[in-house]
Amino acid sequence: MPCSLARPLQLGTVSTSPITEAAPVSLCARAPHVPADRLVAEMVPPPRFDSVRFETYVPDPNQPSQSEAVTILSSFAAGLGGAHAVGARRRWFAKKPAATTGPRGVYLDGGYGVGKTHLLASLWHATPAEPALKAFGTFVELTNLVGALGFQQTVQTLSGHRLLCIDEFELDDPGDTVLVSSLLRRLVENGVALAATSNTLPGKLGEGRFAAVDFLREIQGLSAHFRPLRIDGEDYRHRGLPEAPAPYSDEQVTKAAYATEGAALDDFPQLLDHLSRVHPSRYGALTDGVRAVCLTDVRPVPDQSTALRLVVLADRLYDREVPVLASGVPFDRLFSDEMLNGGYRKKYFRAISRLTALARDAKGLVAQ
Repeated sequence: MPCSLARPLQLGTVSTSPITEAAPVSLCARAPHVPADRLVAEMVPPPRFDSVRFETYVPDPNQPSQSEAVTILSSFAAGLGGAHAVGARRRWFAKKPAATTGPRGVYLDGGYGVGKTHLLASLWHATPAEPALKAFGTFVELTNLVGALGFQQTVQTLSGHRLLCIDEFELDDPGDTVLVSSLLRRLVENGVALAATSNTLPGKLGEGRFAAVDFLREIQGLSAHFRPLRIDGEDYRHRGLPEAPAPYSDEQVTKAAYATEGAALDDFPQLLDHLSRVHPSRYGALTDGVRAVCLTDVRPVPDQSTALRLVVLADRLYDREVPVLASGVPFDRLFSDEMLNGGYRKKYFRAISRLTALARDAKGLVAQ
């Protein structure tokens, strides 16, 4: 069922009064078709990590492993300058790269809040290659890319890269882990350097600080290609469920949507239904030009498939720093206790945390 709260808005329409003649855009009215080259071109660090560099990482003087990580990763990036000089389109005519000595990948092994993503993005920025020869994405984005392009085309497309950075390598789905391990094995054979961080396995959320043993075991034959780089440090993130802001009324959310330039306004259950008809690799394009997402009638998600799609949308909104204003239940009640105690709980905790942060960002949209 299409959303009925809003009619499509031509992007670029400017709000001139609290209630404008043009209604907000509806995400449900969008069905983006994203070409393969855009999917790959968008595999870059998200906007919130555009400006991070090794120089902006502030190591804890009480944790020497943090300074050591910067030194090692800087050297690793510099060593990629002369590697893989043949571009992807010419690889069909190139000889297979000579066998390399030593690991061609690094695994950033640390607890929450020690800056692994900052360092991973800094590695991407520091690698002396044009952006078209470097890729950065989460594990979910990589599996979505394979789903959109197919395995062989993904191998062909990424084989011309010098570096592939994978943030939040997920160890909670054996099928996806095997799929990505197979992909990485093919890329390593073609001379692509790898860098990764990972989450924890099911049953280990909040237990211990490091996941290197789990990671190296789960990627099977690829472990020899990775050098684990341990990064000690205190956990600066809240591990429990963050306290979500109190939801607004439907009237407040709708009024704010009409008063905000570039806002989207959707009924939450209908948006969840619409997401089931859009490939997750296109969720970023779904939000193109949207400056705020306004949702009415937020309810607990009904099933795990729907919940996992919502996690992907939350990640894309968080990457793009799009505030989210909502009525209904608070975001910390989106997922059932069964979901929060199951194998995908790390994803659900992350989605709650990110949506809560975006809800806080949206407070300024509501007239006081």
